[in-house]
Amino acid sequence: MDMVEFLSQTLIVLPPVLLALTFHEWAHAWSANRLGDPTARLQGRLSLNPLVHLDPIGTLVLLLTRLIGWAKPVPVDTRYLRNPKRDLFWIASAGPIANLTLAFLLGIIIRLGGPARFLNAYHSFRMGIPLQGTAETLSAMVCLCFIINIVLAWFNMIPIPPLDGSKVVMRFLSPEATVAYLQFSRYSFLILLLLFLVPAFWGVLWSILGPPVALTGYLFGGIRLF
Repeated sequence: MDMVEFLSQTLIVLPPVLLALTFHEWAHAWSANRLGDPTARLQGRLSLNPLVHLDPIGTLVLLLTRLIGWAKPVPVDTRYLRNPKRDLFWIASAGPIANLTLAFLLGIIIRLGGPARFLNAYHSFRMGIPLQGTAETLSAMVCLCFIINIVLAWFNMIPIPPLDGSKVVMRFLSPEATVAYLQFSRYSFLILLLLFLVPAFWGVLWSILGPPVALTGYLFGGIRLF
């Protein structure tokens, strides 16, 4: 891939990814503030400005891979929360819910415009086929944003710390089980690295994400992703 092609593809990928990550982190900050914790708001994180949520390393990895990236986690101070276990559940859930909400709205656009049109533009982009004109480029970006939001939502629901799913699961654990689960978190970073970096584990990751991602894509946008 030459530099011109790399830059053109990055310009198509970057806006959908930034929108998904920004909306996700903003939802965490909004819910924390609503539940009594002003930490994120006081740090300027209660904003839809992507710049306040960008993580330098996560952004660099995103630009290099155009597949993997992350934003700065929203800070939460449990001392402000009336019921930390319950409130952390809602704060954690807010990010994936926000992504699914955005995917639902994009799904309406896709259904109105014709799912085949958006999916064909997306496949052309993925295969490196030059997109023809503004309409096809926007169709590819809408479909890409739709898919990214769905994948991001379900990926974050995997119950591996520090993903949102870990805090959702802890809402329903006994105190003893919570202690054991937190001890397990010492290995979570290694597990995430294996899932992302070792090809042998990609099948495991996709066997987890594939069914809910495919079902959501079809229900929201009428698109068969697989």
